Amino acid sequence: MKKIRWALLLLATAPIAQSDAQTLHQFKTGLQVTSPQRYGREAIYSDLLAYRLYTNTLKQPVDGAAFEAGQSWQLVTADSANRLFRRGMGRGGGNFGRGAYFYLTYESPVARTAVLNVKGNSGLYFNGVPHAGDPYSSGWLYIPVQLKKGLNEIYVRGVAITASLSLPEKMVQLNTEDPTMPSIRANHAQDTLQGAIVVINSSAKELKGLQLRATLQGKSMVSDVPVIPAMSTRKVPFYFDAGAVNAVGKTSCEVALVEKGRVLDQSAVEVEAVAEGKQYSGTFISQIDGSLQYYAVTPQVNGPRPGAALFLSVHGAGVEAIGQARAYQPKDWGTLVAATNRRPRGFNWEDWGRLDALEVLGIARAKFQPDPQHVYLTGHSMGGHGTWFLGATYPDKWAAIAPSAGYPTLKGYGSADGLIPDSSSVPMEQMLLRAGNQSDVIKLVSNYKPLGVYVFHGDADRTVSVNYARQMRELLGKFHADFSYNEYPGGEHWFGDISVDWKPIFEFFKWHLRPVDSAVNNIDFMTASPGISDAYRWASIQQQLHPLQYSRIRLNRNKTANTISGTTENVRLLRLDLSEFTPGATVKVTIDGVESSHTAGQQVYLLNGKTASKAPLTEKGPHRYGTLKDGFNHRMVFVYSTGGNAAENEWSLNKARYDAETWYYRGNGAVDIIADKDYSAARYKDRGVIVYGNSSTNKAWSVLLADCPIQVSRNKVTAAGKTWNGAGLSASFVWPLKGSDVASVAVVTGSGLEGMKAAYANQYFAGASGFADFMVYSASMLEQGASGVKLAGFYDYAWKLDPAEMVAAD
Repeated sequence: MKKIRWALLLLATAPIAQSDAQTLHQFKTGLQVTSPQRYGREAIYSDLLAYRLYTNTLKQPVDGAAFEAGQSWQLVTADSANRLFRRGMGRGGGNFGRGAYFYLTYESPVARTAVLNVKGNSGLYFNGVPHAGDPYSSGWLYIPVQLKKGLNEIYVRGVAITASLSLPEKMVQLNTEDPTMPSIRANHAQDTLQGAIVVINSSAKELKGLQLRATLQGKSMVSDVPVIPAMSTRKVPFYFDAGAVNAVGKTSCEVALVEKGRVLDQSAVEVEAVAEGKQYSGTFISQIDGSLQYYAVTPQVNGPRPGAALFLSVHGAGVEAIGQARAYQPKDWGTLVAATNRRPRGFNWEDWGRLDALEVLGIARAKFQPDPQHVYLTGHSMGGHGTWFLGATYPDKWAAIAPSAGYPTLKGYGSADGLIPDSSSVPMEQMLLRAGNQSDVIKLVSNYKPLGVYVFHGDADRTVSVNYARQMRELLGKFHADFSYNEYPGGEHWFGDISVDWKPIFEFFKWHLRPVDSAVNNIDFMTASPGISDAYRWASIQQQLHPLQYSRIRLNRNKTANTISGTTENVRLLRLDLSEFTPGATVKVTIDGVESSHTAGQQVYLLNGKTASKAPLTEKGPHRYGTLKDGFNHRMVFVYSTGGNAAENEWSLNKARYDAETWYYRGNGAVDIIADKDYSAARYKDRGVIVYGNSSTNKAWSVLLADCPIQVSRNKVTAAGKTWNGAGLSASFVWPLKGSDVASVAVVTGSGLEGMKAAYANQYFAGASGFADFMVYSASMLEQGASGVKLAGFYDYAWKLDPAEMVAAD
C-alpha cells in the first residue's frame, strides 16, 4: 500500500513546461525525518544519516519506515508557496543535537544535466554528491547536477525548504540574480567600472576562452572569463564603460557571454547612477581570493577633505553594506564607509569578514586620506559584535568604538551556525577549542583600555538582549576610565536610523583622538594568535610558547630614562621598536626580569627575554601562523586529484566543487579549481593551495607536502610516531607552502572512500569556527563525536609536531 501511495505521489509531481524554453519540476511532496546531527562552529561534527550514506548502510526511505528508535520517515506535502515542512514541527531548526532531512526523488527518462535550486537548507546530497545549501533562502543558488536515467535521490538537510529542478535548453547561462555592482557617480570620470555576475556551466565540459561583453548606453567593453569547470558556477568580474551615463537613476547594462564571436547567452544587469553627495557603492578586487567585492560610502558633506575623520561601519545580519550606509546622514567632519563582511550574513565579521573589513579600511584610508588620529569604528547587531571583535583585536587602529545592539561573543550568542562551544571536559575537544580563542572578546576585554567606548542598546531589544550590553558595562566598569553607556528607552532591536546614526555617538567620537605612536608609553595588549593580531604600537608578539592560547604583554617605555620594562605571558619571541628613543642612546630593556641593552633606532627581538635574531620566515610568525583556515587566503587554488581510481578522483573533484559552491554562497567568492597535473609552483606562486586527496591519489602531493610530518596514503595515516590503518580515516591539516613566505597549503583528505566522504563537511567556512593546525579522525566521529578523533593540535614555532601541543588517542 505504501509503495502504491508513493508511486502516485511521484506521478503527481510531473514536470511542467515553462515559457523560458526550459522544463521546471517543482517538488511538491517528499519524506522527512528528524535525525541526530550536530553542525556548528567547531571541527567536530556528527550526522547519523550522512554516516549511513557514506558507509552504504542507509536504507531507501519509505513513508512510515523507522530511521532510528522513535523516529520514522513521514510524508510531507508542500503548502501554497511550495514550501515543504512537517506541520507542527515549526519552520525553525537548530544545528545542534537534532535536525531534519528531506528525501526527494526525480525519475528521469534519460541521463542528462539539470540545475537544482533549493531554498532554506543547510546542504544536500544529489545522488550521493554533496552540494552547498541556501540556509537564508536567498534563492539565487543554482547548482548543476547530473541526472541518471531512472531514479535520482536527493537528501536535503533542513526543516522547511522549497526545491525545484530545471532542465535548461542552454547548457551555459548567465545569471544576474546575485550581481555585485558599483554605483555610477554624477560628475565623476567613470570610463571603466567593474561589476560581477554568475556564469552557470551545466555542461559536461570545462569552459575556456570565453568573454563577457558589457554594453551600457552604446559603449561596450570586453573582459576575459576565467576557466569554469564542468558542472559548476562561478561569479565572474567584468568591466563596463559608464562614461555615457549622465542622468541619475537606474539603467540597464547588457551583458553577453561570448565564445569566439558567438553569443552563448545574454542578459541585463541593473546599475544605478546616484547624485553627488548621495550614498554610493564601489567595487574592488579582493586580495583574499581575487573575487570582486564592494563597499558603500556615505560621503562627507561638500566632498571628502584630506585630514578629516573616517568612520568604518559594520552591518548586521542580513543587511547589505549600501543599506547600512544609507542609514547614516552625511557628516560635515568625515566620511563613513561600510564594509560587507563578504555577504549580508557572511562570517560574523570574523575570519574572512575580518579580512574584508581590513581591506575596506585600507581602501578608505588610501582614497579619503583621513587623519590617522580620527578613525572610528561602529556597527549594529552582528555589526555590534563586529565592533566588539575588531575593537579588541586591533585596538591601535581606532580612536573610539561604538557597538550598537551588539553581542560581544559567539560563545554567548551564536546565530545561524550555532554557538562556539565555551568549554569541554574532553581533552581532545579542549585542544580543538583553542582554535576559537581569538573570538572571545570577553577574555580580551583589557584591550579596550586605550579606546573610547560608547555602548548603545535598546532596553526592549528581543533579538539581542540588552543584557549583553549590561554585561559589557559591568566588565568595563571594573577598569575603564573612558566609556559611555546608553540604553534607549523602549528601543527594540531596530528603532529607526538612529539605531546606528545616533548623534551622541558621533559627538563622543568627535572628542576622541587616537594618540600618535610617540605618545603611547604604556602597553597592555592581548592576543590569541599573532597570525590574526600581533602588535600594539611599538611592540609585537612574534611567536607564542603555546600556539593559540592567550598571550599578553604589559610594557612601560620611559624615553627620558631610555628604558623599557615589563612582563609577558605565553610569549616566546617579542619584537620591540626602539625608533622613538634619542638616536644613538643605549636603551635598557628588562622583560620578565631579564635585562639587555640595545642601541636606539633598532628593531629588537627578544627570545624568552634574551636578545635574539629575527625569526626566519620559514618559522611561524605574524606573516603565517597556521590553523587550517590560513590555507584559504592569498588567492587560493583548489587542486583535485587525477592519480587515484575513478571513485577517488570523482570524490576529489566533487569535494572541490562543493567547497567552491559554499565559498561563493557564504563569501561572495570565486576560486580556481584545477587538476593536480596542472599545478606548478611557478604558475601559482604565493597563492594558497587546497589539496583534495592523499599521496596515493593527488599528483601535487609530492611537490607540496613531501616534508610534512603528517602523511596520508591509501589505507594509512602516519603522524606523531603513530600509524592508523584502514579506509575509514580522514584528516585536515595546514602546512607552509614551499618557496613562499606567506601562503599555506590546506589539506582535506582521507585514506579511502569512506574516510574521504567523512571529510565532506566544511564548517571551516562557518564564521569563527575552531580548526586547529591538524586533526586526524575516523568516519565513526559522525556517529560517536569526539571519541572518533585520533589526533589534534598545533605545530610548534618551527612547524614541528610537539607532544605538548597535541592530544593523541590510544
